[in-house]
Amino acid sequence: MLRERLSMRKIKEVLRLPWEAGLSHRHLAATLCLAAALLTAAMCSAGAETLNEMLGYAPEQKLLIINGDDAGMCHSANLGIIDCMENGLMTSATMMVPCPWFPEIASYARERPERDFGIHITHTSEWQDYRWGPVAGKAAVPGLVDEEGYLWRDSAQVWTHASPEEAEHEARAQIERALALGIDVTHIDSHMGAMQLDPRFLERYVKLAAEYDLPLRGGPRGIMAGVPAFARAKELGVLSPDDLIHGSRQEGEAVDAYWKRILGGLGPGVTELYLHASLGTEESRAITDTWHERAEEHRLFTTDPEVRQIIRDQGIVLIGYRQLRDLQRERRKTVSAAPRSVPGAGASPIAGVDPPQHCADVK
Repeated sequence: MLRERLSMRKIKEVLRLPWEAGLSHRHLAATLCLAAALLTAAMCSAGAETLNEMLGYAPEQKLLIINGDDAGMCHSANLGIIDCMENGLMTSATMMVPCPWFPEIASYARERPERDFGIHITHTSEWQDYRWGPVAGKAAVPGLVDEEGYLWRDSAQVWTHASPEEAEHEARAQIERALALGIDVTHIDSHMGAMQLDPRFLERYVKLAAEYDLPLRGGPRGIMAGVPAFARAKELGVLSPDDLIHGSRQEGEAVDAYWKRILGGLGPGVTELYLHASLGTEESRAITDTWHERAEEHRLFTTDPEVRQIIRDQGIVLIGYRQLRDLQRERRKTVSAAPRSVPGAGASPIAGVDPPQHCADVK
C-alpha cells in the first residue's frame, strides 16, 4: 500500500507540473506518457484488476472501440455512420439528440437494436448556418442559448453563460428523449467536451452516468487518474475506456497517415477512438469546411484494406460500448446492497463478456 500511495503521489505531481509551468504540447505529451507508465506500475504493484481482465481478456490484449461521433447531426453523417457500421469497422456511435436529423438515426437504432448507440450530449451548435436549440426548451435552460435562440457555438461560452444545473437538465432531457423513443442507450460522451473539460460540468457528467448506469468517455491515458470526478466515477462503479485517442494528429499530417500511425502504435488495454464519418455530399460541404476529412474517415474505416490489415497485424480486438455497459451493470448490481431502479437499465439482457461476432473479427 505504501508503494501504491507513493506512486499515485508521483503521478499527481507529474500531471500538475506542466500546466503550472506552461509547457508546450510536445512536453505535455511526454509528461502524459510518463504519467501513464507510472500509473501502470502503480496498478501492477497493487495487483489491481484491469478493465481487460474484467471483460475476460488478458491484460496485454489490445481492445479497441471505434466510435462514430455526431450521429444525427445531418443526413450525410447518418449515411456515413450507418455504412461504416454495416460494412466497415465502426463498433459504436453517439447521437446528437437536438439535431434535425436525429429521428433518422433513431429509427435505424430501433431497427438494429444490436448496434451500440450512446448519447453525444450536446450543449453547443457550432456551424455557421446550420444550428439547433436545446431539447429542454429555451425557457428551461436560458443560459445555454445565445441571442439567436440556439445553443452556444463553443464550450467556453457554455461554461461562461450556463450553470452546471442547466447543463445537467438539458443532458437529462436528451437522454430521456432517446430512451422514450426506444433506443437501448449504451454510453454517454460530450460534444466538443462541454461536460468533460470543466470540473463543474464534469461532476454532473459523472452523476448522469451513475444515475442511468452507463459507461462514459473519459480522457487520454494518464489524465483521468489525476481528476477527482473520474476517481468518483470509479468509486461509483462507472466504467470508461483506459485511453482515448484525442488531439494527437501532427501538423500537416494527412488523415490516412494519422489513423494508420495511431492504429500501428496502439497500446494494451481498452482504447477508444472517435471518428466523424460522413459522406462528402453537397449537404456536408454546405455545413462544414472539414467535410473532406470526414469523408476520408468514412472511407478509411469502411473500405480501406490497409486499415484492416494493420488491425489484424497488431492483434487488435474490436469491441463496442455495450460490453462495458453490461459489465458495469452486472458489477454494480452485484455490489449493490439495495435494489435500485435506473432509467434505461435492464433494457437488454446481460450479454456476458464475449464480443459480438461482427465486432470481434476483422475480415
